[in-house]
Amino acid sequence: MSREFPLSLTPPDWLVRNLKPQQAPVNGAAVARAALAMALPLALGLAAGRPAYGALASMGALSGVIGDTADAYRMRVLNIAVPQFFGAVGVTLGTLVYGHGWYAVAAVTGVALVSGMISTIGAVASVSGLVLLLNCVVGAGLPLPSPWWLAPALLTGGGLLVLAFGLLAWPLRAGVPERAAVAATYRTVAILLATAGTDRTEEYEAARRTVTHSLNQSYDLILARRARHHGRSPDLTRLLAQLNAITPVIEAAPAAHLAARPLPPEIPEAFRHLADAVATGASTLPPLHLPVPTTETARAVDHALRHTAEVVTAPDVDPRGIDDRLGRPAALGIRTARAARNVVLSANSWRYGVRLAVCIGIAQALVSLIPVPRSYWVALTITFVLKPDFGSVFSRALLRALGTVAGLLIAAVVLAEVPLGWWDVPVLFLLAPLIPALTPRGYGYQTAAITPVILILSDVLNHQGTALLVPRLADSLLGCAIALTAGYLLWPESWHTRVGDRLADAVADTAAYVEAAFGPHADPSARARMRRRLYRDLSVIRTEFQRALTEPPPTGRRAAAWWPLVVAVERIVDATTAARVRVRHGAAAPSTAEITQVTLQLRELAEGVRNAETLIAVRTDLTGPAGSVLEPLRQEVAAARSITSPR
Repeated sequence: MSREFPLSLTPPDWLVRNLKPQQAPVNGAAVARAALAMALPLALGLAAGRPAYGALASMGALSGVIGDTADAYRMRVLNIAVPQFFGAVGVTLGTLVYGHGWYAVAAVTGVALVSGMISTIGAVASVSGLVLLLNCVVGAGLPLPSPWWLAPALLTGGGLLVLAFGLLAWPLRAGVPERAAVAATYRTVAILLATAGTDRTEEYEAARRTVTHSLNQSYDLILARRARHHGRSPDLTRLLAQLNAITPVIEAAPAAHLAARPLPPEIPEAFRHLADAVATGASTLPPLHLPVPTTETARAVDHALRHTAEVVTAPDVDPRGIDDRLGRPAALGIRTARAARNVVLSANSWRYGVRLAVCIGIAQALVSLIPVPRSYWVALTITFVLKPDFGSVFSRALLRALGTVAGLLIAAVVLAEVPLGWWDVPVLFLLAPLIPALTPRGYGYQTAAITPVILILSDVLNHQGTALLVPRLADSLLGCAIALTAGYLLWPESWHTRVGDRLADAVADTAAYVEAAFGPHADPSARARMRRRLYRDLSVIRTEFQRALTEPPPTGRRAAAWWPLVVAVERIVDATTAARVRVRHGAAAPSTAEITQVTLQLRELAEGVRNAETLIAVRTDLTGPAGSVLEPLRQEVAAARSITSPR
């Protein structure tokens, strides 16, 4: 007689999401730069009889490799050079308090607070905060060569070596990165148009998200550079005009999709020709041969596409006629002061900074105050795991532990079989490229690549060989445990603070967008900026939800339950844009009563999201005249209010 047990060996979904590698291309140039920039300093140090100097410079190159993620040369300078300044400050502070007990704890904890707070500003500030804290931890945990300025100089020199290699090809660059970014955005729009109106709704929504991401990158790249040029560059002015020109096309795409009629293939094909013209800077196009439009939606798409073609082929663009859809960037000093003020006054930045400081303080106290064999690796682990803008703390702690084990296995072979000295140079030359190659795959893969590199360089400094392995594993696990307890379990971020409030704000902003879309005196530019900001906010919310899905219950289960509402809000924004496009091209405008009815339901939904722990289905009776342009919008609002969280 057999007995069946309800035992499932299938791993939980959140664990599968954590371990699944992300698909990303390998940046061959970054791989080559990592190999040269990390192996060369060590070789020079060995040749000069100062291997410790070479190891420190290679550690500095490691921080440069981590920040070497931008395609545009100007952004590459910012991403690598700015963090090196912060890194020099960090290692100087760490060196000054090395071996001084409570002074070391106080200094490293204070640096952790600043690191966590400035990480909320942006990408460059995030990397700068990371390097600041990493170098401070290394300076406070390792006996670095004197005088005090030597270690900062070596670490900064190693990082700047990565930048130097990254700028070697600048005179030989094949094209302008800003132009390539705009052309790539045009190609994503062509894919969006090819899927609009088809029954492949998931492909259409994925294409729409890709367009949003690509548009964000292009605007950020152009406006960041334009802030320094103040509109004096004709090329940037033309590129910004070309980027602005696709806004009507993006607005017409939802209307085409809701019409449930695929666009003629000539339309996406024409947009591919426009992308090629943008990429080459051509001012002529082959004949478009567009079909004659017969409906409101078709007229909207045709009008938007022809307008885009006119802008792309325009030889000269007057800077005074260009409207920065996201707002003209302020001067650097104004933006710096504004960012500093926002950091000081932001509750989120203080919460992140204090949480990171508490964990780093505990780790540094264990290392500096208690006479047991622990190393700087504990605080180093927390720095990577608890970086607040890097994603879920739980999943990063899990992946850090797994990645460290994998990296230690590689390091064990190297430290046991490779003699200390010149043989470390070719080993580093082979291992360093794995960092930029595996980093896009996921945090665990990045950890597995970085761990053996740091251990090899630490061995050059400490000469401990395989004796480093078990203590480093223990320190890593201890750091993960501190991050999980003092940085995760004891700081249970409210679901509403992390996700619910953001989603509620997006729903409320959607209600304001509905009013602005059909108001009699609405500014088209302001409406476009509102729509762009909405899609940006929804993109951030989607990313936060995807992070929450990698956590165990109850967070992961709740994220899965709320996920359909995120999709529903995105569709509401699409339906609003589609209705506005139809009105602009001949459809009857909705009445004030219809608009008020929809916005009232959206604001009630926003309050429900803000105050509810679980989603409760609400039956919504939205009525209106037959054939109204708001009929699809009413359906999407009713669908959003009918979503229920499983009990």
